[in-house]
Amino acid sequence: MLKAILARQLDRFEQAWSYDASYLRRLLAANPVSVLKFSLVSGMAPRRAAPLGAVAAAEIVATLSEDCGPCVQIVVDRAVAAGLAPDMLRAILDGNLEAMGEEAAIAWRFARATLDRDLEAADRHRDDIVRQWGERGLAAIALSLTAARLYPTLKYALGYGRTCTQVVVSGEPLVLTPRGGDL
Repeated sequence: MLKAILARQLDRFEQAWSYDASYLRRLLAANPVSVLKFSLVSGMAPRRAAPLGAVAAAEIVATLSEDCGPCVQIVVDRAVAAGLAPDMLRAILDGNLEAMGEEAAIAWRFARATLDRDLEAADRHRDDIVRQWGERGLAAIALSLTAARLYPTLKYALGYGRTCTQVVVSGEPLVLTPRGGDL
């Protein structure tokens, strides 16, 4: 019964986001409870504790560190659906700190420094986040950064990561670099 419920949820997820979740179906066939736990963990971030642009910046930086195709596209599509301006998304994807705005830039810098293990820069940007949005804001950005890496990592681990694809923001295709911009 659990397998059937989760399969229907995957059907809806694929249809809603035009996303191929074959790798999740493979996991579902092997262990339905793992898919349930995975879906709970991937939604762990208290997303509303920080501005949408900041959360999206952290998610995009994290996802680009693991994938440059369908996983990035779903992050972009979800951000657009949540109301993030396409111009801001393009700037985040390009790593254009000036164009993405200060809120997104703070989270973008923090995410990059964290993933690069640049401890000094991460500490500085973490302090900026706490000053701007408090500890809950930091939790939202840190957990969004972490959760965004789960799907592409699982996809590649199960053998479904193959090639980069073009990412589209509100009908406009973009050419991405896997890490997007400089600190």
